[in-house]
Amino acid sequence: MVMVGGAFGQLVPERLYYGVDQRVPVTVAVPEGFAGELTIRLHSFGSGEVVAEAAAAEGRADLASLLPWLWEARSGEVVLAQLYGDGEPIGGPLVIQPLVTPNTAMLVDPVTMQPSMDPRAKPVFEDERLPVLQRQGLAASAVREVTYSGLRVYPEREVVLETTMGDIVFRLRPDAAPNTAFNFLHLVEGGFYTDVLVHRVVAALPDGRPFVIQFGDLSGTGLGGPGYMVDLEKSSLPHAFGVLSMARATDPNSNGSQVFVCLSREGTSFLDGRYTAFGEAVEGADVIRAIASVEVGPNDRPVDPPVVVRAYTRPAPPVGERPAALSEMERAIETDASDGGR
Repeated sequence: MVMVGGAFGQLVPERLYYGVDQRVPVTVAVPEGFAGELTIRLHSFGSGEVVAEAAAAEGRADLASLLPWLWEARSGEVVLAQLYGDGEPIGGPLVIQPLVTPNTAMLVDPVTMQPSMDPRAKPVFEDERLPVLQRQGLAASAVREVTYSGLRVYPEREVVLETTMGDIVFRLRPDAAPNTAFNFLHLVEGGFYTDVLVHRVVAALPDGRPFVIQFGDLSGTGLGGPGYMVDLEKSSLPHAFGVLSMARATDPNSNGSQVFVCLSREGTSFLDGRYTAFGEAVEGADVIRAIASVEVGPNDRPVDPPVVVRAYTRPAPPVGERPAALSEMERAIETDASDGGR
């Protein structure tokens, strides 16, 4: 629930979806007693760079009129809309996700790019297949057709995973995998991850590289899901310690509710492009490691499985106050160690 009025301030969208070139009405709520200058800035999700800004006022406003960039750019880039008062951020930002034709994947022969169920087949996305197919005379264009339909707009939320071994906090990455991140948010806010076992723990691969912990199956068997499937989504987020990614069956488009948390970059880098990474832990490194250390039996199943008691969302911090991802902190520690602490 977004808190507005009183001591709180926030940009509150009127609805979730907006068709192309429509008005994007929001409520600009400010902290009680605030009488300074208001601005709204659009930030690139990844870099934090300001791509557009405009003066604002308390009350109802149309983001599309204030910030024409929203409809003019049509870049496909996910941005954050942040409210500022006298230059200081107020409340959490809005995620603004363009609605574009998805870049679908299928299992193909890596040489011919033709659909294949051979064990050597790999998931390949349409933007990678088309150039090969065009060279073979099997596609009219090497560029996939993309339709821009509008925007999905919602307050950014962090996800808190409450487990029997402690809490882990994730920042979702809609800039890397917008539809997968939103699907997970939907499941969390619907109470899906309640009393769910951590049914698989692979502390290390045979060569010793730390691998993953996995949960998200209400049946506890490792075979269940939410009753529907989500397509594999091309993600720009590398798998690394604390990164949250979708588990799936052989079919690349069999994602649903099962997810895994990576235990190292070294052990999971080969998953890039094959699985959809869509979030990153910002708190709970000790909890991740504790879960990874439990005793396991056959099929990597914990003897006494840790339990995800519940998952819930909370308002994300403002732009500029966002904590570093655990993967970034791990890299900093490794770099420091390799430099001898200098």
